[in-house]
Amino acid sequence: MHRLPSPEAEAALADELAVVRPDLASPYADALPGARAAVLTRLWRALVHEPLPWIARQEPGRDGLTLHLTDGRRLHGPYADPYATDAYATEVRLDGRPYDRPARLTKDLTLPHGPAFAAELDHSVASLALSRANQPPDAPEPVESREWEQRVVDGHPFHPNCRSRPGFSAAEQLAFSPEHRPVVPLGLAEADDCLVVGDWPERFRAGGRVLIPVHPWQADHVLKCPVRDGVPAHPLMSLRTLALPDGGPHVKTALSARLTSSVRDISVYSIETSATVSAFMAGISARTDGLLHVTRTLGAVTSGSPDLAAVVRESPEVYVDAGSGERVVPVAALATTALPQSPSWLADFTRLALTVCLRLLDLGVALEAHGQNLLVVLSPTGAPLRLVYRDLADIRVSPARLAHHGIAPPELTGRIVTDDVTALRRKLFGSLVAGGLAAVAGSGGALRTALEAATPHLTRTPDLVALLEEPLPTKALTLMRLSPDRPGDIWAALDNPLRTAPEPH
Repeated sequence: MHRLPSPEAEAALADELAVVRPDLASPYADALPGARAAVLTRLWRALVHEPLPWIARQEPGRDGLTLHLTDGRRLHGPYADPYATDAYATEVRLDGRPYDRPARLTKDLTLPHGPAFAAELDHSVASLALSRANQPPDAPEPVESREWEQRVVDGHPFHPNCRSRPGFSAAEQLAFSPEHRPVVPLGLAEADDCLVVGDWPERFRAGGRVLIPVHPWQADHVLKCPVRDGVPAHPLMSLRTLALPDGGPHVKTALSARLTSSVRDISVYSIETSATVSAFMAGISARTDGLLHVTRTLGAVTSGSPDLAAVVRESPEVYVDAGSGERVVPVAALATTALPQSPSWLADFTRLALTVCLRLLDLGVALEAHGQNLLVVLSPTGAPLRLVYRDLADIRVSPARLAHHGIAPPELTGRIVTDDVTALRRKLFGSLVAGGLAAVAGSGGALRTALEAATPHLTRTPDLVALLEEPLPTKALTLMRLSPDRPGDIWAALDNPLRTAPEPH
């Protein structure tokens, strides 16, 4: 039975498992305490480091940190390294009362819009426990990039809603989520008066009509219309993007569910601009001396609705010499390997990522280079060789910077275009440094060491100076979820790891 999230999502999911996968009931129960700590740690990090208006001040102590709330209450927990990924907050105390469940803490904080967020946190814990419970004990080394993506079990490294999947039953999570390693049967929907951009594949046409790939969840819960049988596909980290079999291209589908923070539909704007952005980025990536490849958008289609649209793009494996033993790994999956444990490897990877991304930023392109969009090509020995970037929907392009370098700006308008320096730096630094690199490093100390080793080798542009000397921007993900009426991103400023040693935790 399909269930919506509730304050008792842990119990509700357990009841569903007893019916659909009774063999997972015990592993799921065993995984719940760790899942609670993982989500609570992400929530505590947000409470400490985001500009939340109902926190008046912070008071450090010998045994941790106390947050003084504007209503006079006190919330006490451990020191919160904003770049740490281990679950160090197993308990926090509100006016002396201990909490190990993030949903109950959020509910008792009585915040504006808190009940809805608490339900999402409860769902995040339950889904994370299910994800951990259904992992094979001795998984073989991945071969294809999609297999690397399936190793990212815990989801977003810093968002409390790291595994929140409201509207997905236990059976649907098992059937559609990448960490459960399913094969998903994509449907095909007929639509009249489609906008088609690029070369739409013949496999998605019939009788002269365009067929739009549809995610099964979308077909059942949103479109509620019959669709043709399509093709089997493998879900990737974003869940709504799937890899076609035998090394085929990737298909990004509309999925009108709130996963982590956002509803995952596909805007008409992104379809309209897809070919222009793809062609432009192919030219820009050629200016990186072979250190960056961008997966091309092959075709895109929309029925005029964000609920029924799709994008087909190249697989990252197009840019790998598999015969020589190279492999391409999403940055988010690097933490599942032993590679980041080597300070020299982490420094080399950090240097590669910053060299490429700061070069593009100077030229006029800010990538949203978080661990899902950015991949690294590794040599047979694991050395980082070059980068692959995918999903161009949320990059930012500066016409002024492009013109400064004698590059003709693409014929684009709308949200993707900005000359605002702060917006450009936030886009890159927040995704790459506070996001991808921090998650790979695993702590503020390791990130600081990697940056100290990498940055002296970089060209000293104004952007690099800002990265070295200013606070590090990151999205205030929890405040954004608690501010549903406020459009756009909200930002927090983290202590720069190059200028401030993190507190112990």
